[in-house]
Amino acid sequence: MVFAWLEALKTRLEKERVARMVANDPALTAELLLLFRVILADGEVTQRELNIFKRICRESFGLDPEAMDGVYAYLHDFAYETSAAQAAAVFADLPQERRQALLDHMIAIAQADKEIDEREERFVVRIGDLLGFDITEIHKGD
Repeated sequence: MVFAWLEALKTRLEKERVARMVANDPALTAELLLLFRVILADGEVTQRELNIFKRICRESFGLDPEAMDGVYAYLHDFAYETSAAQAAAVFADLPQERRQALLDHMIAIAQADKEIDEREERFVVRIGDLLGFDITEIHKGD
């Protein structure tokens, strides 16, 4: 019983640590918010999109997808106060490589279900423009 309680406490503290880490990093917060908006752009959330998002969180940011409940709650609240343009503006002074990584992540999510909806494409193209990239069309599948 004590071990179960300790394990639950450890899990809760890890989730809080991850949420604090995201909340204290404006660029990471902005990127996660933009990635979520790509997922939601076509009005349908697919498991493939979520899997790509989790892979990006794990591989690019070192975030454990299983410890992100607090992050999701934080982003949900933050999203009401932040437009996509405001989130993209966080990247204005960051190096081109960092802006390119964000755009690559957005495109990976848009392509995840092999069907890029025109709303997803418009959103990614608009954010690409705000990031200083000229994108006219996203390659639609392999």
